[in-house]
Order: sequence, then C-alpha cells, then structure tokens
Amino acid sequence: MYARFIALEGPDGAGTTKHAKLLADRLAREKMPVLCTFEPTDGPIGSQIRSDLRLGKSFTPLALQTRFCEDRAWHIANVIGPALKKGITVISDRYFHSTIAYGLALGITRGELDDLNKNFIRPDKTIFLLPPFAVLQERMLRRDHTDALERMELQQKVCDAYALLAKEDQTIHVIDTSGSLEEAAEQIYQAVSRKQ
Repeated sequence: MYARFIALEGPDGAGTTKHAKLLADRLAREKMPVLCTFEPTDGPIGSQIRSDLRLGKSFTPLALQTRFCEDRAWHIANVIGPALKKGITVISDRYFHSTIAYGLALGITRGELDDLNKNFIRPDKTIFLLPPFAVLQERMLRRDHTDALERMELQQKVCDAYALLAKEDQTIHVIDTSGSLEEAAEQIYQAVSRKQ
C-alpha cells in the first residue's frame, strides 16, 4: 500500500480513537510508515478548543465550527501535509465530516459548512463508524467527563447527520462498531485495503 490519507469519523462513543490506533498499529506491523493524528489537534488552536469546551464556554455554532476549521488548516499545514510528502500514511481520528455532521446537528446550513471546508484536501479513504444510537448512549454514560458537544439530544442529531452524509457519498465506508473490537478492526482494515 502506498502512503494515503485515511479519515475515521463518527459520533462520540463510536470508537474512532481506539480504531485509529488499532489500524495504525496494524499498518506499522506491516512495515508501513504511518502517523496517527486527531482533531481537534493538540496544536495551539485545537488545544484552546478542547480547554474551552471542557470549561463550558459559549460560542455560536458557526463560530465554533469556524474554529475547528482553523485548527484543521493548522493540522494540514503542520502535520498531515508534511507527513504525506514524506510518504507516510496518515490516519486521522476525525476530519472535515465531523465539522459537517456536528454543524448540521447544531443548525448550521449545509451551504455554510461546505463553504468552510471546500479548500481542504480530501482523504483517500473515509470510514464512518456508526453503531446504533443506543450503543453510543450506553458508552457515553460510562464516561467520567463530558463536554458541551456530548449531550444526548445533540448526539442523536449528529448520528442522523452522519447517516445522511454516508447515504449521499457512496465512497464512504460505514462500519457498525457495536460488535467485538476485533471484528470491527478487521472490517476497517479490509475497507482500507480495498482500492475503492
């Protein structure tokens, strides 16, 4: 496999962080140079977003998604782009579909969201992790801490938005992560391995 840009997307509790790491570990074992990264990043803008969300600071939906996009621009310039140029496969835990899904759930128009994200590079492979909402709900209830974007009512809308995006774009691979970790990880690996 040549160096590619892979995005794992999904609502909170879908397992994007765990599966991004599992996929990166498997590709590394196959001697593929790989970088596992995430959004919001730990760069200057992403770190501030995380801090603000934890503190419960208030933003308009559009202002918040604009900040995520500013963080994404930093991410591409400082992490994703340089790695791809060096022939390193990049796996990102969340990317621009998250901005669209969460933005739609927060009431931003699709046109505004598409406009915010129109200049970003597209992943070679996009995988949505979409277990049933009841599974996500149960997983999130086990968490010690949540932020302003993890309210259940909002998360239901986020799930619906991801389902809509997947229906619109047949190149997106949708994987139900409600079963065993190993089974889902294998399905993700197979999706990444396929040419289409």
